[in-house]
Amino acid sequence: MMSNPWAAMVITLLIALLWLRLNDYIAHRGWVDSKLSRKIIHIGTGPIFVLCWLLFPEVPISRFLAAVVPAGISIQFVAVGLGFLQDQAAVSALSRSGDRREILKGPLLYGIVFVVLTLVYWKTSVIGIIALMMLCGGDGLADVIGTRVKSVDLKWSNKKTLAGSLGMFLGGWLFSASVLYIFVLNGVFNGPMGVHLWRLVIIALGGALIESLPLNDVDNVTVPLIVVALGYLLY
Repeated sequence: MMSNPWAAMVITLLIALLWLRLNDYIAHRGWVDSKLSRKIIHIGTGPIFVLCWLLFPEVPISRFLAAVVPAGISIQFVAVGLGFLQDQAAVSALSRSGDRREILKGPLLYGIVFVVLTLVYWKTSVIGIIALMMLCGGDGLADVIGTRVKSVDLKWSNKKTLAGSLGMFLGGWLFSASVLYIFVLNGVFNGPMGVHLWRLVIIALGGALIESLPLNDVDNVTVPLIVVALGYLLY
């Protein structure tokens, strides 16, 4: 933990930008296709950002300074998506088809959700962290696994598969449990972890169910919403 929240914000921003620009470069060079790059960013950004919360001191301004990071990146998404900022590397990494306007959908919603959950829950409730980890590890891996592992299609959603739903469940549970464990070790939240693990199973099941529905481009909102709702019921 640092004593200066402004310094913590700067370090968090630099780490986040380094992660994004690294993936932008890799996608722009063609080493990874744009769809996979988009998901790598989706999966990795959350844990990196949330773990940086541990840098911030326990002062009221910390949550607002932390939220500045995803807010600033979201503003960049808007600028690129609307064409005000020319950044082909970002377009290659964040869009499926190479159309910059796609950034104004899933990626922008992703950023907005990060801002809201940071401001509302910060380090005062496990709900925010769980929602972000279910979104990153769960929803992100659902697509990666679902498109690469052959399995049956879901009857209620022909674009979703059983493998994808299992990826959502396992990824969301593992990411949530791992990051929450680190926060418990650092004394931010109370243990033991066994108290959290069974609740995470129920939350991950709920997240997997909502992710399996035939809803396009809104998983970045629907998954956190159901996780937050279940979090209030269980916590």
